[in-house]
Amino acid sequence: MCFLSDTFQFVTRAVQRAIRVVLEYVRPRHWIQWKPTSMAQLVQVEQRILKCVKSVMDSRFVTVRSTQSRIWSVTLNRKAENTPLVMVHGMGGGLGLWVQNMDALAQNRPVYTFDLLGFGRSSRPSFSSDPKIAEDEFVHSIEEWRKEVKLEKFILLGHSLGAFISSSYAIQHPDRVKHLILVDPWGFPEKPPDNQIQRRVPTWIRMIATMMQPFNPLAGLRVAGPWGPGLVKRFRPDLQTKFADLFADETIFEYIYHCNAQKPSGETAFKTMQMSFGWARNPMINRITDVAPQVSMTFIHGSRSWIDQQIGHHVKKLRSDSYVAVQSISGAGHHVYADKPVLFNNVVQKVCDSVDTPTRRRKDSERTRSRGISHTLSDNSQSAIEETSLNANL
Repeated sequence: MCFLSDTFQFVTRAVQRAIRVVLEYVRPRHWIQWKPTSMAQLVQVEQRILKCVKSVMDSRFVTVRSTQSRIWSVTLNRKAENTPLVMVHGMGGGLGLWVQNMDALAQNRPVYTFDLLGFGRSSRPSFSSDPKIAEDEFVHSIEEWRKEVKLEKFILLGHSLGAFISSSYAIQHPDRVKHLILVDPWGFPEKPPDNQIQRRVPTWIRMIATMMQPFNPLAGLRVAGPWGPGLVKRFRPDLQTKFADLFADETIFEYIYHCNAQKPSGETAFKTMQMSFGWARNPMINRITDVAPQVSMTFIHGSRSWIDQQIGHHVKKLRSDSYVAVQSISGAGHHVYADKPVLFNNVVQKVCDSVDTPTRRRKDSERTRSRGISHTLSDNSQSAIEETSLNANL
């Protein structure tokens, strides 16, 4: 057994060295020419996406004064009086991916979207190599952004990595968050023992994961150079289906590619914050009770997602002194907002509306306690949509 372990480690190190050699060999002197991307191309494809948005829209760069970094922001229906909704995208994404949600959610409230620091059109600084400091750098940038856009209190929604960062923000700035919506959140559970992972994950996958561990998650996209755009289409053909109602061409593939073919800044920070197989180094489940009790929460899971759907229920038990609702949207995967946008928008709208109606909120909260707060919504269940307020209202 020891011999096999030593052999595995030897092979792994050898392959890692070979990959580094190949990367150095294929890297041209002018790297930007090797990769068919530029910030200008990202701007162009984002503009095509945002042309689908009908709401009154303001867009600008917001400067983080402490670091002079710039955060690209798009705000809809800024003058509406209801509680603003702030939306934080996930790993490898950008604000353009909210295109199927923007108009619906901005009907009667301001909606603020932005590219996280290190992603999309925002600045791409070097993050700390310490996972806790890197996490705090994300949180600090959001707080500096908030000050610049002059938001006092808001509903904070985050997807995947964005949900992890939003939770961390709510821990540090609870007075700013009126309600926390966590959509298929990454980084909550603790990493299981290695022997459980070995039983669940085939050996060949573990070998590949171990060999790729020194590299950023999307390094292959950049190494592929002119073949990079084709890789997005080949490995994520589902993306076109998710946005088929808006785009018949390869707009979404181009957007994802140009978001991630730039300097891997936020991606590097994400790698710093994770362990092998995508587990967080500082799991949020161990800190979620640090969010002040007055900050109510709603979890929205996709029924077909790879994210553990029990996380929301686990948090509900841990936060027995606070309101926690759990929603599961039938047929949706990890990208709930794009897989089932109509259902997703309905759930989020009802959650947001409940924040603005204290009287109804109290009544529905009493009804919720007597009837339970976990529902699964499906396209064929209009009555479930009507009853969403049972979960969403505080």
